Amino acid sequence: MFRKILIANRGEIALRVIRACREMGIRTIIAHSEADRDSLPVRMADEHICIGPGPSGKSYLNIPNIISAALISGAEAIHPGYGFLSENPSFAQICADVNLTFIGPSATAMAIMGDKVSAREAMAAAGLPMLPGTRVLRTLAEAREAAREIGFPLMLKAAAGGGGRGIRLVNSPEEFERVFTLAQNEVREAFRDDGLYLERYLPRARHIEIQVLVDHHGNGVHLGERNCSCQRRNQKVLEESPSPLLPPELRQEIGMKAIRAVQQIGYTNAGTLEFLLDDENRYYFMEMNTRLQVEHPVTEMVTSVDLVKEQIRIAAGEPLQLKQENIQFRGHAIECRITAEDAEADFRPQTGVVEKYLPPGGPGVRVDSHLYAGYSVPPHYDSLLAKLIVWAEDRDAAIARMQRALDEFVIEGLPTTIPFHQRLLRHQVFIRGEAYTRFLQEEAASLGI
Repeated sequence: MFRKILIANRGEIALRVIRACREMGIRTIIAHSEADRDSLPVRMADEHICIGPGPSGKSYLNIPNIISAALISGAEAIHPGYGFLSENPSFAQICADVNLTFIGPSATAMAIMGDKVSAREAMAAAGLPMLPGTRVLRTLAEAREAAREIGFPLMLKAAAGGGGRGIRLVNSPEEFERVFTLAQNEVREAFRDDGLYLERYLPRARHIEIQVLVDHHGNGVHLGERNCSCQRRNQKVLEESPSPLLPPELRQEIGMKAIRAVQQIGYTNAGTLEFLLDDENRYYFMEMNTRLQVEHPVTEMVTSVDLVKEQIRIAAGEPLQLKQENIQFRGHAIECRITAEDAEADFRPQTGVVEKYLPPGGPGVRVDSHLYAGYSVPPHYDSLLAKLIVWAEDRDAAIARMQRALDEFVIEGLPTTIPFHQRLLRHQVFIRGEAYTRFLQEEAASLGI
């Protein structure tokens, strides 16, 4: 087992990894920016090293500085968290080249699954069902031809990257040129790759994802699914496990296929395969996230498996102790992403000082957050402030518990999305378990957004 791990991330996920390491007897070094000098992860880690100024391009995305920090501090491994460098194959390869263990998949497996088109090809070869789609497209002329073959409406997606960037619904041929050009400009700037692909659009689709763990000894398990259908601009705002209206036998079928598919490409560590479900529960592979997910706590709550500890054990070469037949799914869990955004002003990001912070408590309530009273929310990073997670014996009880926890949660000093989540948890479409990927957009008026 590792003696010392460097955490190349910030905020709540850095704190989450620090806590797991402390329970495992592993020392931690936090690599932080100047803007995060007074953050809770810096206070909680055993050691800290500043790797650059506030902007992420000069700190959390600065590979030479992060590698230098790891080598100088005597770290044996790097945990990338999520975002930043967590899905960067070059970073994973550089770690391997300097004998640092990257806590995640190999650079080769990450490269295959990081490009959405090559991921589709690999997973189709492994037997996962696909929506009709195209190869990578880089010119408007070839994209027009491909669009005619697929038909409208269709989804236009970035071949590289994530976070909802470049994803557009195109309803008609008349708007295709404008939307294609806008999306291509966006992904070129975000990912330095202007490749796009087209995919058939499923109206009222549900978005589910399967959590897998695979070790270096040929063992793999799935930990069920999360429903991520509550999305705004292709960014998840609420997740739950298990998914409403998904039969247990279908969960097992998709999960076992997911394990076999990733094993065929030599994937190891934690990963998440994302699928779309239509009204008849037919499922189609969409993409894979080769890292820990923001919403991993809901899986932990229903399976009693610590995913961060499992990541570390797998990276250290230990065989999985988990067996599929022993994994029990108990109760229901929901996670709300609390962000520094003003939902009534088109979710405009906010900065400011947290004047008062009082997280909720009580049975079945978990808060993953780096906040404290007096914390100054910097302008350089993602707006996530806290993840509020609840568990209860069934979905109705979990909804009631989340409603209660949201009512208790106090963050003063800047606008947050707590009021939006309070409305969402009381919306009848959500309560009935009928949310779909465009639900928030189509019900915006009733949600007050």
